[in-house]
Amino acid sequence: MADPARAARLAQRIKVIVAEALRRRVKDPRLEAVTITDARVTNDLQHATLYYTVLGDPEEQQATRMALESARGVLRSEVGKNITARLTPTLEFVPDEVPVNASHLEELLQKARERDAEVAAIAQGADFAGDADPYRTSDDEDEAR
Repeated sequence: MADPARAARLAQRIKVIVAEALRRRVKDPRLEAVTITDARVTNDLQHATLYYTVLGDPEEQQATRMALESARGVLRSEVGKNITARLTPTLEFVPDEVPVNASHLEELLQKARERDAEVAAIAQGADFAGDADPYRTSDDEDEAR
């Protein structure tokens, strides 16, 4: 078992190496719009998971996934040349769902803002059902004595 801090440093190094290799070494046009967003390495430094995003429709995303799978060997050899670990970790590419989740969350927040505006508009002309301040105050206690 390696140190978790070392695994984190290695993951960041692998992220940079793969991003540079995608930009310089791999000449596949399907990989031009790929962004490597995160990398994680297991504590034994045997497996690396790389998270990526790509803009486009599902067909383009599928083509990018296939291109990454075909370039995996080249990318792994590039990682092996540029890290100082005894073994080169295997690479796994996973689409990053953070942008999708963020856009969904933004839609939910927009709906909440619209509902809050509706409630504020309704409350604008509303009157209190009872007193404006229904809680007892120290003045009320003095008058009751």
